[in-house]
Amino acid sequence: MAVKTRANPTEKPHIPVLLRPLLKAVAPVSGVWLDGTFGAGGYARGLLEAGADTVIGVDRDPAVFDMAAAWAGDYGDRLKLVRGTFGRLDDYATDLDGVVLDLGVSSMQLDQAERGFSFMKDGPLDMRMSQSGPSAADLVNEADEGELADILYQYGEERASRRIARAIVAARDEGRIETTGALVRIVEKCLPRPKPGQSHPATRSFQAIRIAVNDEFGELVSGLEAAERALKPGGKLAVVSFHSLEDRIVKRFLQARAFSGGGGSRYAPEVAAAEPAFEDLSKAIGPDRDELEENPRARSAKLRVAVRTTAPAAPVDRAALGMPGYKKEGKR
Repeated sequence: MAVKTRANPTEKPHIPVLLRPLLKAVAPVSGVWLDGTFGAGGYARGLLEAGADTVIGVDRDPAVFDMAAAWAGDYGDRLKLVRGTFGRLDDYATDLDGVVLDLGVSSMQLDQAERGFSFMKDGPLDMRMSQSGPSAADLVNEADEGELADILYQYGEERASRRIARAIVAARDEGRIETTGALVRIVEKCLPRPKPGQSHPATRSFQAIRIAVNDEFGELVSGLEAAERALKPGGKLAVVSFHSLEDRIVKRFLQARAFSGGGGSRYAPEVAAAEPAFEDLSKAIGPDRDELEENPRARSAKLRVAVRTTAPAAPVDRAALGMPGYKKEGKR
């Protein structure tokens, strides 16, 4: 979630989540950094102002570069913009001093009804970060009931997934589901009215569909692997996540790539030692009271930071990361 350039000076800006603790955790900032989720540029500007020589801003959403045109020139050739996905970040740069990934949907995208990410604003059922490829409407109207139920359960942890999937299929028999409002009404009919303080009934369903449309978990693991390949020894990886499924993948990836083997026991054989690719893992850092007052959307955010070693990069076993849709061998 990044700062939005304001066309109207009275418009409240979007605040980069956990920017202050991120800059503190990776200090001193210098050299070449890559912001893999450029958005409205909040992290990139924070890094540049903290001392980075160059920041490479990568984003799959073409709209962000039009927004950046109003201020990007202020940094000259210190800011380089690339349209692409962070899953391929090592194609855009290597020998990096740092990589920052801010996961999920941005406030900027949520606030634009026409992008179709928000259940709070009626608009076309889109949700495509890249503004290309199959949309959320395509998924909702074309996937069979079982696939829809699996998506809602695995990517949204929605316990009423089968009931909602059944209702979606029944509704589209009467006409194509084209808007966020139409989908919200279907989901609301399947769930009890929320009590004060509870999240909106459509929260989990919208999260699940958005993740599926954008292959967010597959992209996340590809991005973590690409960062490992692109970072120089001593380079820092900082990842901000916004829900438990994302954070679990990041945590397990870093644990797996920092693992150096174990001595075994009478119940399990000794694990062969492997040179760790990351070290100095931080515990998850959350927002402080001041940040929550400034930006309530930060309440679920977690920051994890790790430092690259000299060990060679290697692929990770995706089945061991807790990725929805992946099962450990021998397990069902």
